Amino acid sequence: MRFHPFSFLLMITIALTFTVKAQESLTYQTPSQSIVELVDAPNVSDIKLNPLQTWMVVLNKPRYIDIDRAAKPIKGLAGLSVDTALRTIITKNNESDPYTSIKLTNLTSGSDVSLSGMPNELRLDNLTWHLDGQRFVYTNETQNGLELWYADLNSLSTKKLNIDRLNVITGKPIQWVSGEDCLLVQVPAWDKKPAPIATPIARGPIIQENMGKRTRAQTYQNLLSNTHDEALFDYYAESQLIKVYLDGRTEKFGEPGIFTTNTFSPDRKYILIQRIQKPYSYSVGLSYFSQTTEIWDQSGTKVTTLHERPLIENTASNINYERKHQWRKGKPHELVWVKRIPKNKKYRDEILSLSAPFDGTPQVLYRTNLSYKDIVWGNDHFAVVKEQQTSQRKLKWSLINPTNGELIKVIEERSSEDGYRDPGNFVISKGKMLISGDQSPVVYTISEGASPEGERPFLLRWDLMKDKRDTIFKSKANHYEKPIHFDGKKTLYFTRESRNVPPNMIRKDIQSNAETVLTAFESLYPSLASTQKRLISYRREDGVNLSGILHLPEGFEPKKDAPLPVLVWAYPREYLSKETAGQVRVTPHRFTEIAFRSPVYWVTRGYAVVESAAMPVVKREKDRPNDNFVEEITLNAKALIDYLVEEGIGDRKRFGVGGHSYGAFMTANLLAHTDLFAAGIARSGAYNRTLTPFGFQNETRIYWQAKDVYDHISPFNYADQIKRPLLITHGIDDENMGTHPIQSERLYAAIKGHGGTARLVMFPYEYHGFRARESILHILWEQDRWLEKYVKNRKD
Repeated sequence: MRFHPFSFLLMITIALTFTVKAQESLTYQTPSQSIVELVDAPNVSDIKLNPLQTWMVVLNKPRYIDIDRAAKPIKGLAGLSVDTALRTIITKNNESDPYTSIKLTNLTSGSDVSLSGMPNELRLDNLTWHLDGQRFVYTNETQNGLELWYADLNSLSTKKLNIDRLNVITGKPIQWVSGEDCLLVQVPAWDKKPAPIATPIARGPIIQENMGKRTRAQTYQNLLSNTHDEALFDYYAESQLIKVYLDGRTEKFGEPGIFTTNTFSPDRKYILIQRIQKPYSYSVGLSYFSQTTEIWDQSGTKVTTLHERPLIENTASNINYERKHQWRKGKPHELVWVKRIPKNKKYRDEILSLSAPFDGTPQVLYRTNLSYKDIVWGNDHFAVVKEQQTSQRKLKWSLINPTNGELIKVIEERSSEDGYRDPGNFVISKGKMLISGDQSPVVYTISEGASPEGERPFLLRWDLMKDKRDTIFKSKANHYEKPIHFDGKKTLYFTRESRNVPPNMIRKDIQSNAETVLTAFESLYPSLASTQKRLISYRREDGVNLSGILHLPEGFEPKKDAPLPVLVWAYPREYLSKETAGQVRVTPHRFTEIAFRSPVYWVTRGYAVVESAAMPVVKREKDRPNDNFVEEITLNAKALIDYLVEEGIGDRKRFGVGGHSYGAFMTANLLAHTDLFAAGIARSGAYNRTLTPFGFQNETRIYWQAKDVYDHISPFNYADQIKRPLLITHGIDDENMGTHPIQSERLYAAIKGHGGTARLVMFPYEYHGFRARESILHILWEQDRWLEKYVKNRKD
């Protein structure tokens, strides 16, 4: 359960304001009405198609939850934030919160339908389609847990099945058993027993030891910390697999376990099981615990144990064990996995396969030169193996014959940083690459379409043998149109959005160019309708091209009207070359969705706002990118400020800068090392890199290998130089690796100790991304007051 010994002090901290009167209030505050209207606007709908593209589902959920829901008891276990009442895990923002409305459209007739028998209070999640496309199951959240519900689109009805409480903490909670009117689900193994109770008084110390073995792990959070935590993890995470029949019958399937994988073979005769075993760890999370890989038959009886992976506390060694187990698509029961090849200069990984009855010697399917990333199955003759070398940003795609392991040809080699050459992801149909032709395979890919003019997604027809690439659909220049599904013949589903209109689903006949509009959502933010939004491109003094999305208030005319106060919002990224660092990866034609982290609220308050401001950290000669982190972000910031001032948009003395997470780290560094900005906003960041000594972001060197780098880019070390006002905010329950709340607390204390101007606001019940409306309104109120006082109305 949550326990915050300083909760009263923290609530006072939240309520602190600039006046004596406000200091007397301990309630959450509300920003200006223009900001509140944007926060309370309807959420963007989620649009989904069934596997056969015969039904469309439109789902909606509240954008934010209330503080009472956010305050529900949560327990950190094995790196997870566990809702112990619901047997679910909490994810960033409100991604784990259920949908509260559903709309179904028959794509054949075009008619909307309603289902009879829906729950009185719908809180839907885990929607899982049957392969026939006419049935699906879903969970409905109640106070007691997640119920299992079934929907039949033939009868247009839905009903609750005989399961009141699923366990979705780990593993695959729901799946259809093909060939039967049956599902395999996870339920709590120990639901009828009370949870373990901690001993009121500790009877001994908590001990960890290392006996001369090199073990390096990053700063994971919500880890197990004592034997009571271990008992709680067993109690909440262990599941019993149950077969649930549509007629109401249930039967146990196999022995209980803490399952991380439980997937049927394509013929449904076997099931791949991976489950966690003891010993557990207090240093790493669930994904590094000891794990057993087994094959069970369709009755739930173990056929064989394939692998037993030990506990991995040196996380860099995880790749040396068997990994990436999966069933081969298109084969009834062939298991495929990957293993590192030790001490081999030519080959890095090997892909192994083994078929039922799983008692033979695994066959080598293919060996990779770089590290294995993924395999995309096609047919018996073709598959694509993806390899990567992260340190050098190398990508390699190889077309192989999966029957004999023959390398047919390398079809793609490029830098992972090179978005302009990215062909995108393969179009998948029924779990396999959509492919035609036995001699010269033709496939389709969907790309984000990065280009110097901004992103323009496209659908590509790709003859792999001839390397002939034909664009058969590309987003219009004044919209953002993203392909969703293509049938390989003539029917394309794509979403269309613009700066003021959220994504709508469109069906297009690519032969006749006829379009059918399937949804007609309209603008969600009337107050932004007349604001200006455009792509800006500029160059820093060393020649690197930069870009960003600029928002301007309604009616503002550069060089005619007085220059505006400016809010710059950015997130640094490392690059190995100036050319790829300068590529444009944004577009002004996407819908301006105002989420928790958005800076666009302030265009309604009279600011020029630059979101997604390019902040590349570029490798210089033999250095690593972070060797010049401060110098790089300074070049970026100076170039942007100079550009906006020269264009008559920004007032050089009234620039504010902000960011979330790594963007907060950037913000504190800019205030510590430059005088470019009037004030800063740093949200949920890390500021002392000695507290992340085994790497951060893309930095692979440890502190003791690069002390000068870690020290120089830690703004905590330069707190005495932070003279411009800095607003520091953080969620008390931040679960993100590396951004523990103590980072913000210590930076604030350091600035305060040197007489700087800073404000620390800590939010109860909030994670790395905030979820509660009250918290979000308050943090925006804090930011608004900070910007109004120290940027727009700057005195010095």
